[in-house]
Amino acid sequence: MSIDDVALRPVAEDDLPVIERFLTDPETAAPFQWFGWWDTGRWRRRWAENGLLGDDGGHLMVVSGTERLGFVAWRKVRPTPTSSYWNMGIALLTEARGRGVGTEAQRQLVRYLLAHTTVVRIEADTEVENVAEQRALEKAGFTREGVLRSVAFRDGQWRDGVRYSILRGDLV
Repeated sequence: MSIDDVALRPVAEDDLPVIERFLTDPETAAPFQWFGWWDTGRWRRRWAENGLLGDDGGHLMVVSGTERLGFVAWRKVRPTPTSSYWNMGIALLTEARGRGVGTEAQRQLVRYLLAHTTVVRIEADTEVENVAEQRALEKAGFTREGVLRSVAFRDGQWRDGVRYSILRGDLV
């Protein structure tokens, strides 16, 4: 597989077990996305409601041909009553990591969101220790904005995060 084969597509019902692995299997979510046991039915309920594509956010599968590699997600953030932007993230299966898939999938999600919504800003956050994700975001065109101290609680301790953003005008 090459990164040229990476694509995003809507989540199908038979994709849900792949997404649910991130809530039920610590090894799939490790090392940065395991937050303990959570409601595994939430994605099924939301899929039944709107196919995981709504006005305030959504999920798309990351695939290469018929191989499911993980998913991307975004949610609307409303800092004021008159403005909003997207916050996005990615979760890849272990076997898809370290091959440029994350960079390409996030690049495609940015293009998709800017083509189909009017937002000017898209942001992404990751833990300070997640250097691979920081590199992927930078390769996808994001700018590092700064460190958020003690922003996420995982594995018994508070963790610092790094915020990145890309603006509509940043794309050439």
